Amino acid sequence: MTAPDEIRERAQDEQTDESPTAGDPSGETSGALQLHTAGEVSRRGARDLDSVDQGRLDTRGEDSPDTSRESRPDTAVDGGAEGGGDGAGTTPAPVSRRRRRPLRTSLIVVIAIAVAAAAGAATTGVFGGDGSDVANASASTPPRTAKVQRTTLTRTETVDGNLGFGDASTVQAPAAAGPGAGTVTWVPTAGDIVKRGGTVYKVDEQKVPLLYGSVPFYRTMKDGTEGTDVATLEKNLAALGYDGFVVDDTYNASTAAAVREWQEDLGREKTGTVRPSDAVVASGARRVAEVKAVTGAPPNGPVVTWTGTERIVSVALDVQYEDIVAKGAKATVTLPDNTTVNAEVTDVGSPTTPQSGDSQGAAGGAAGQSGSSSKKATLPVELKVTDQKGLGRYQAAAVKISLKAQTRKNVLAVPINALVAQRGGGYAVQAVESDGVHAKPVKVGMFADSMVEVSGPGITAGTVVGVPK
Repeated sequence: MTAPDEIRERAQDEQTDESPTAGDPSGETSGALQLHTAGEVSRRGARDLDSVDQGRLDTRGEDSPDTSRESRPDTAVDGGAEGGGDGAGTTPAPVSRRRRRPLRTSLIVVIAIAVAAAAGAATTGVFGGDGSDVANASASTPPRTAKVQRTTLTRTETVDGNLGFGDASTVQAPAAAGPGAGTVTWVPTAGDIVKRGGTVYKVDEQKVPLLYGSVPFYRTMKDGTEGTDVATLEKNLAALGYDGFVVDDTYNASTAAAVREWQEDLGREKTGTVRPSDAVVASGARRVAEVKAVTGAPPNGPVVTWTGTERIVSVALDVQYEDIVAKGAKATVTLPDNTTVNAEVTDVGSPTTPQSGDSQGAAGGAAGQSGSSSKKATLPVELKVTDQKGLGRYQAAAVKISLKAQTRKNVLAVPINALVAQRGGGYAVQAVESDGVHAKPVKVGMFADSMVEVSGPGITAGTVVGVPK
């Protein structure tokens, strides 16, 4: 018998039991109160209580316990008499058991609902079942797909750098040679640009000019002096428009004549000889970074610090990338406003050695060693930006540098997130074919621009692969 049939049968039995008793054909109770002997319970009262419980079942579907319906032998209960009798010698009416039927009925209904719910859950796979074929097909289909491409991959490394004018160097004035050596009477301002022939500072109102070269003046040059410093002097005199001499490394009478003309233009005494303090030599035009000298002081010690006039990019490169930088290597610089300019590596220094000193001394022990071991060796690199206008108004800024490391041409590639790690190691791709989705192992190569080089059996240009979300 099914659960619904049993429920209907229980309901019919309860309706039969609800019929009036033989002693009360009318089913009505008298409003008068009658006295009963101890232990006697009015059957009409029990029947009335059953009716109340039946109403509760009909309206709420729940069984509410009612202890008033239980038989208590030693307690007299007032209630209506049945059939007008006085109750003498009457056997106590048996306790009605129909009050438990609503509970059983409710339990049957709950069980039936639970069975139906479990059947539905099993059908939809809520409990981890196999589910329908449609669900399986949907779960196995990749949410997105992409095609294997034949392309050229270029690996780049993006590192942090700084835009600025490069490292500053210090201009030192010669030490004063005793009393009367002179007084600094003029100094430039930070940010000033000093070019060939321009004034670096003044001593006793006489200009000390800038000359271009790689070797500073270190001795007094006069007729008969030979060397690279002489060649530097003559090249600068020629560049400033003086003539009448041959540019070589020999200081002769013709050179001395040109020097006297130059000294006159500077407001100096026309001696025809050049001392180390008469000029400052630098590799090119300079930008004043900081003024050190004070007017009124003797001309010795630091005068100014300066840099090149063009903005460059400097990088403290991790030594693991040493193989991707060399003079002439191309790079892309991203500025703080996300605009980009092209750059070229112009200088690669020597790797720095990590600091191994312990500021706390030997007592620092292992703590000091731990601190020093965390420092990494770096490689100083400078890059030149030809398009200075492309740098905008930035004088100093943190930038990102993308260095081109390696290029591979005519390779097969897929999006990196198309790779699926295999349990035993290695990678595979989900090849979407007419008969379904198949995991195909692949060998990976270069990673670049969110793509990865792949190769393996069945992997050709145009192969459709799954790409997880």
